[in-house]
Amino acid sequence: MPVLVMGETLLVTLQGELHDGTAEQLQQDISHRIAGSGANGVIIDISGVETVDSFLGRILAEIAASAGLLAARTVLVGMRPAVAITLVELGLTLPGLATALDIDRALELLARTSTPSAPDGHERAT
Repeated sequence: MPVLVMGETLLVTLQGELHDGTAEQLQQDISHRIAGSGANGVIIDISGVETVDSFLGRILAEIAASAGLLAARTVLVGMRPAVAITLVELGLTLPGLATALDIDRALELLARTSTPSAPDGHERAT
């Protein structure tokens, strides 16, 4: 999966299923790119993902945690309603991930210096 650089933000677009080896490589790639580029934000676009299982949910949370340790915020975009329902049914809260409807709104969210959180602690750009 390519990790694109957009100014101080990394953009990752997930397509199809993410297998174990690919997911681990993606985590490493993102961490190395943050450290090497000084990026302060990561946008993960999951609009090309049909289903999110507990494995992918855990990977997304781990990517956000790693990015956070490197002083970068992670925003998840492109979530389909069926995927959101599945995440709720699985009980996955995806800590450390902010959400936005699309890439433009994610960029706006990352550009803000301080963003109020929703009552559940997750940030949202609508």
